[in-house]
Amino acid sequence: MIDTDILLKAYRLMCTAKAMAETYEDNRQLCKYVHSTSRGHEAIQLATAFQLLPCDYVSPYYRDESILLGLGFSPYELMLQLLAKGNDIFTGGREYYSHPNYKGDDKANIIHQSSATGMQAIPTTGVAQGIKFLERIQSDKLKKGVNGELPVVICSLGDASVTEGEVSEAFQFAALHQLPIIFLVQDNGWGISVTSEEARTNNANEMVKGFKGIKRISIDGSDFLQSFDVMKNVVDEVRAERHPFLVHARVPLLGHHTSGVRKEFYRTDEDLAKHAEDDPGPKLRNKLLETGVTEETLSSIETETAKEVLHHFQGATAAPEPDPATVSDFIFVPTPITEETGEREPAGKEKVLMVDAALFAVREIMEDFPESLLYGQDVGRRLGGVFREAATLAEQFGDHRVFNTAIQEAYIIGSTVGMSAVGLKPIVEVQFADYIYPGLNQLVTEISKSCYLSCGKFPVQTLIRVPIGAYGGGGPYHSGCVESTLLTIKGIKIVYPSNAADMKGLLKAAFLDPNPVVILEHKGLYWSKVPGTEEAKKTEPSRDYIIPLGKGNVVLQADDDYVDSGESCCIITYGMGVYWAKAAAKNFTGQVEIIDLR
Repeated sequence: MIDTDILLKAYRLMCTAKAMAETYEDNRQLCKYVHSTSRGHEAIQLATAFQLLPCDYVSPYYRDESILLGLGFSPYELMLQLLAKGNDIFTGGREYYSHPNYKGDDKANIIHQSSATGMQAIPTTGVAQGIKFLERIQSDKLKKGVNGELPVVICSLGDASVTEGEVSEAFQFAALHQLPIIFLVQDNGWGISVTSEEARTNNANEMVKGFKGIKRISIDGSDFLQSFDVMKNVVDEVRAERHPFLVHARVPLLGHHTSGVRKEFYRTDEDLAKHAEDDPGPKLRNKLLETGVTEETLSSIETETAKEVLHHFQGATAAPEPDPATVSDFIFVPTPITEETGEREPAGKEKVLMVDAALFAVREIMEDFPESLLYGQDVGRRLGGVFREAATLAEQFGDHRVFNTAIQEAYIIGSTVGMSAVGLKPIVEVQFADYIYPGLNQLVTEISKSCYLSCGKFPVQTLIRVPIGAYGGGGPYHSGCVESTLLTIKGIKIVYPSNAADMKGLLKAAFLDPNPVVILEHKGLYWSKVPGTEEAKKTEPSRDYIIPLGKGNVVLQADDDYVDSGESCCIITYGMGVYWAKAAAKNFTGQVEIIDLR
């Protein structure tokens, strides 16, 4: 039997959530930003939150305000985000309601949460992947409970989001690697105005049967007692046995989809009445009366919570607006690499190919940083990369640090959000630039915005290696250049070395940068086989050689006389363009300056 104090706590928070929804509805002029409430979902959300420890991670979705209440966030704190106030503890007034992030020692951690439906599945599975790795290497970065409890990860989703392909990528990786993650899927039968019958052949509980290794259960998520017992058992099992689980919770939708897409627009009176029958609040109220709690006690809770919510709302309404001067804060966090250091051309060293310079840099990184790891398609022991750019690394560092993934560009890229959040330094590879597009959603929606929308709490330290450009007979789908696309994404850094020395120095700086960096590696320069690219081979720099990002290099200087007379030109380029520019400059001796953006 669940302790009455827990039941009363749950009822108080259900009353709080109901009063909050009613307050927002009564003050629509003030609550002008789009928001959703948890009405109908309160029981399963509170039952989930009550199981979590400060060492755990949870990714709530936009309807999960009751999870946040259950974790201990106050209505005032949630309302600051509702009203986009400057002292919103999550995003500083930059995000919609119930888009939290949190890093602390008193509650479960929450990585940046976006509005993109289902997209939290990959980053959150990345958290579980990182936790398993930290366990494997027995790292002191692994946070445990006060009694040595191992952390669990919860990814909360609406059932309509499970049709997203990236959710399936997360399921696949979690099942294959037996990660300590619980997918909580709340099914209210609607996806905005689309019914479940219109959108999918089966629910999440039925769908996940196809992923061998994920345990599953379907429950009545409007029943707090059943929800609490199930979530306690599931969390305890995953905490101890370290495998994935899916909980499918059937719930009513009592509120609007959002404040802008209102229930009366598309739902019938019959449908609304049917959902109202499963309101978790009255169900729990009746159960409390059955256990001997008095009507007076429950009425008192209802009155108190209504007054408390009004007080919190008045305080949030009066809170200061964001300072416009801060709008550009936290696009990046500062990098420690600001100066070129080490020897670029040490005596006695031989020239190396660009592909080997990259290999040597990654090897030295992995020797120096036990929290670093490399994964992607075909980079593991058997092949070591289709360009041999990861050759021998798995043999040296082990299959737990250098390993293959499935063909899952979204997972490869997006998982680094979670890996970085637990203190790891992932290096991942997209095999060809042409195939980065399936990963762009994660790069744009999750990675590029994480630092900005978490006010610097969750910058994503990731190094994404991307072989790019034409080589040999690559054809139209293995020769693409994507830098013009990537450069439109605010919040990531782009590096494009043109020679072996720059490759090593820039790759190390990119790894040490606490922000996301994509390094584009031209395949035509890897082996200097393309005529005119012999100078891409350079003396291997010293182990400590680093080039700060964002500083170009003058590859060729024009003569001062030509500059003074106005008979010179400057070519600003990068990568293979450096060699095209050099070839052209031979026809204009002394008249051309070439700057490599790097």
